[in-house]
Amino acid sequence: MKQQYFKDKVVVITGASSGIGLACARLFAAQGAKLALAARSLDKLQVIQKELPAAVLAVKTDVSKEEDCRKLIEQTIATYGGIDILVNNAGISMRAVFKDLDLKVLHQLMDVNFWGCVYCTKYALPSLLERKGSVVGVTSIAGFKGLPARTGYSASKFAMNGFLDTLRTEHLYDDLHVMIFAPGFTASNVRFSALTADGSPQGETPRKEEKMMSAETVARHMLRGLRKRKDQMILTPLGKAAVLVNKFFPKLVSRMEYKMMKAEPDSPLS
Repeated sequence: MKQQYFKDKVVVITGASSGIGLACARLFAAQGAKLALAARSLDKLQVIQKELPAAVLAVKTDVSKEEDCRKLIEQTIATYGGIDILVNNAGISMRAVFKDLDLKVLHQLMDVNFWGCVYCTKYALPSLLERKGSVVGVTSIAGFKGLPARTGYSASKFAMNGFLDTLRTEHLYDDLHVMIFAPGFTASNVRFSALTADGSPQGETPRKEEKMMSAETVARHMLRGLRKRKDQMILTPLGKAAVLVNKFFPKLVSRMEYKMMKAEPDSPLS
């Protein structure tokens, strides 16, 4: 990776206190970027702020609240003078079949995963256009093919993908870079905090986290995609195969997904 590409670039990362967001913060810092880190836990961000060898602005942010997102962007611009890269990483997941789902869960998924991306992008867009910068949406294969027992999650990621794809087309000749970034299953705490049918966190992961791609590996892929200004990145072979095969044999992919999700421990599909 070219060491100078990210030097002094201003990078905003939501969901920066753990997982992919934290791994990206560490890698951007090592590359000489200036960071604005956003998460609901200011205490965690302040610990990270002291750890990183870079200029770091820590902003307590609930991305489901438009005012929080506006303040995040305004504080970043006031501190650094502009924004070069916005990483919309904050997100939550869920695990329940729709017939059992309290609709407040679906609202919460949309508020965080979709509206959080929209709010931050809206307020950062003037600066990003001025600097010919980049917008990243950390999405999922569930945003390309509906995933059973993940209705709210899939809906929010489909919406995010559609929003970012349209944004890219609207600014096709403005040199705005928009990247849809789908890492696949990644070792993180997202499944521990995934919401169940009544909105309570499930508290444990149904998957073998140690066999998944590490957040650090995902971060390296993201920075490579940003440097090459890629439109879309799907990282795992399984994810790439699912998206490709679904174009020609959607029922086959649906059956495979159903079988895989049903095999999870305590699956809602059982």
